[in-house]
Amino acid sequence: MKIRTLKDISEIKGKKILLRVDFNVPLEENGEIRDDTRIKESLPTIEKLVEEGGKVIILSHLGRPKGKMDETLRLTKVAEHLEKLTGKQVKKSSEILGDETEKIISGMNEGDIAMLENIRFSPGEEECEPEFTKKLAGLGEIFINDAFGAAHRKHASTAGIADHLPAYAGLLMEKEITALSPLLSDKIEKPLTVIFGGAKIDTKIGIIKNFLGKADYFLVGGALANTFLAAAGYNVGESLYEKDKIGTARDIMLECEKKKEHFILPHDVVCAEEISEDAETIDIPVEDVIGNMKILDIGKWTTEKYCNILEKSKTVIWNGPLGLSEHTPFQNGTKTIAEFLAKHDSTSIIGGGDTADAIKKLGIDESGFTHISTGGGACIEFLSGDKLPGIEALKK
Repeated sequence: MKIRTLKDISEIKGKKILLRVDFNVPLEENGEIRDDTRIKESLPTIEKLVEEGGKVIILSHLGRPKGKMDETLRLTKVAEHLEKLTGKQVKKSSEILGDETEKIISGMNEGDIAMLENIRFSPGEEECEPEFTKKLAGLGEIFINDAFGAAHRKHASTAGIADHLPAYAGLLMEKEITALSPLLSDKIEKPLTVIFGGAKIDTKIGIIKNFLGKADYFLVGGALANTFLAAAGYNVGESLYEKDKIGTARDIMLECEKKKEHFILPHDVVCAEEISEDAETIDIPVEDVIGNMKILDIGKWTTEKYCNILEKSKTVIWNGPLGLSEHTPFQNGTKTIAEFLAKHDSTSIIGGGDTADAIKKLGIDESGFTHISTGGGACIEFLSGDKLPGIEALKK
């Protein structure tokens, strides 16, 4: 995929650069940043633009304010944290468009950093409203998109601005596309194994269909597996599953059978009657699930089987935790698979979102993976073969 990158910009020095990043970081109840991974991932782009004398104007969203101002979702704490990381002042505006923003930008020198208020405070952002988009673009001379995590959204600050300004990919965006693009080619090193967890089938259907005929194994866990188990005729007790998606699950399994691909469900599962840190658990065969049992993790035998398959895999794509890994009693499946994969000599792509969060919380050495995507939904749509508006706007 050929996109315009920072290398294609003829002159950065002195230019007003609108930089879209994904600083949608998780916050504590007091508003402090719990995990600054997304901020750190865009630091190389910010630092390069600063070093080359650009006037960097940062655009980001935080949370889902739905077009209205929300005091708890202001970017003030994010700007303060960015100052600590860069060692440079970040001139934060309390608005998106208006006199304060214009004053800050007009007073910027080469290498300065400014940050506008949460871009989603304006209804014009998600609507990609033409007039709002035009005014936003009028604040800069060059547009750089480094927000892969929001690339699947056709919003004013992710795609619309590119209609008014020359648009380029930031270093993080370029890194994501470079890492994920080979997975869409016919040159994937095989055997290829795709691991699915999480809860909803709808978010995975695109990838499953796109990798039918390519993948050698599909390994399933999480609440997602419960829906497939129910579709296969098993009793899942009071487990979380999508009753209205049983038909879809059945169709997927039949299609895999036709393609002679291995679609593997858990053979044993970890169950409990309650979700808590001190819950009493039992590891049993799936056919023994009854009553008010809840399936909350893959069992030890299934975990071992999955590791045996991964051991002979050359390429692995993983999206979604294999159990309710935020609780200690139900994290063994996710933790064991992550630890094994981190040490295994294969191309391992982690599909962002909850999977990346789980790996971090479980203290797994992230350097053992080939690539951990910063975009959950964006990564899923990219690997589904969909065209992402934020990336389409950057194509040469």
